[in-house]
Amino acid sequence: MAAALLANVLYSTGFVLEKRALAALPDVDIRRPARLLRLVLGSPLWIGGSLALAAGFAAQLAVYRTLPIAAAQGIFVSGLVLLVLLSSRLLGEETTGRERYALGAILAALLMVVLSLNEDSDTVSHGAPAPLILTVCLPTLSLGVWLYGAAERRSRNRHRMPTTGVEYGVAVGLLYGVSSLAIKGVSSRLTAHDPGGAVLALLRSPYPYLLVFTGAFGLVMSQAALQRCRASLIVPVCTTVTSLFTAVLGTLAFGEALPHDPVRLALRLAGTALAVAVLLAMPKHDEAPRPPIGAKELTPP
Repeated sequence: MAAALLANVLYSTGFVLEKRALAALPDVDIRRPARLLRLVLGSPLWIGGSLALAAGFAAQLAVYRTLPIAAAQGIFVSGLVLLVLLSSRLLGEETTGRERYALGAILAALLMVVLSLNEDSDTVSHGAPAPLILTVCLPTLSLGVWLYGAAERRSRNRHRMPTTGVEYGVAVGLLYGVSSLAIKGVSSRLTAHDPGGAVLALLRSPYPYLLVFTGAFGLVMSQAALQRCRASLIVPVCTTVTSLFTAVLGTLAFGEALPHDPVRLALRLAGTALAVAVLLAMPKHDEAPRPPIGAKELTPP
């Protein structure tokens, strides 16, 4: 539990620092990844944020060794409250009333998931068949990259409405969902009894290669999206998608059984359905700024 809460603080701090650093940089473009990396690596503030995220990754490894996947995701998503507060204080970002209600509903949904857990009966799995992991992850990676590309094409339309970043958040969230399953797989193979054998077993598994792919693509995609959109919205959407993907498909892939008690099962399924429904209902575009009261509308002669 302590490691999960620490991971929340580190992830929220890291995203806010990166967002603040990106605001001071020239526009980055996913089609020019070398330039993007050169720009961000030249920013000490961005490096500080990335180090915080790396430390959160280390804390996440510890969490997956001791908690069921669904329980871990419920705790991780509670960090959204801290992220919104930091974004408001340090970035000056304000959420709309509709977005605040949506975030509240997401937290309520994930509270339902947490209440569905039972420490005595829930088990922590330490392995999953590699073919099953690849069957789950490869289509997800393809879908995430395709969604991001579609959002990029729409963003280049000069007549588009300002985007909130929901589409970017869903795309990056799918990649990070795969990364989360890979972290779970890596944590299950880390052992102090036979370090050499553990390393060989890890290299024979798909997990390190999934981490490399999602790390490289996720870095480029997330930085471009984070620069264009509000952190207070894109990060919660990304986190929700990641958590739902990991909790649902990760639980099935790693064989961590769903609750047998009808009430707990209903809580978990209803919480998952509510989170998905809220995500689908969130606004896709920012509202256009309203003209000041009393201002005259300019019309052509």
